[in-house]
Amino acid sequence: MRRWNRALATLAAAAAAGFLLWFVPHFHRWTTGGYWGVMGLMAIAGVLIGLSQLHGRDGKPTASFLVVFLPVLVAAGWVILAAEPQGNWIRDHVLSWSGDLGIDHAVHNLGEHVAVLAFGLGAVFGLTFEPKMARRGPKKADAAPSLEAATPSPPPAAADPVVEEPAAEEPAAQQSEGGTL
Repeated sequence: MRRWNRALATLAAAAAAGFLLWFVPHFHRWTTGGYWGVMGLMAIAGVLIGLSQLHGRDGKPTASFLVVFLPVLVAAGWVILAAEPQGNWIRDHVLSWSGDLGIDHAVHNLGEHVAVLAFGLGAVFGLTFEPKMARRGPKKADAAPSLEAATPSPPPAAADPVVEEPAAEEPAAQQSEGGTL
């Protein structure tokens, strides 16, 4: 995007993200469903902001995804899963692994800002997109158009074909054979 298009896209994305964030207090964050509702809205708002910055650049989409997004997904996802309000199998494992790795204090402290992490995760996800990521088939501009594409197709057959009367064609046929009438 260029000049005003990018600025207007950012404004529209910020307005849409703000509208989504307006719904966050409507969820009861201390239940599992409400927690994931808040995290989902925060992540979608971040994706909107990230996608508003989409512009053509000659980067490496795969490398950008692997080097930028995946480490952020692991780090933020770890804290988001650990901060879930009610215990379950994955939360218990993540907290146990955090203690084994000696990062439980950091995970606990970052868990207080889990909504910001969800927003940031969505924003990084949106920022890693590039126009090259939409893969299309190779362009065949160099190849000559095929004969089938150049010839027009016959009109579709009508349900009731019109039969021409041979009497209308007889005088024209007589003129070409005999010359005069």
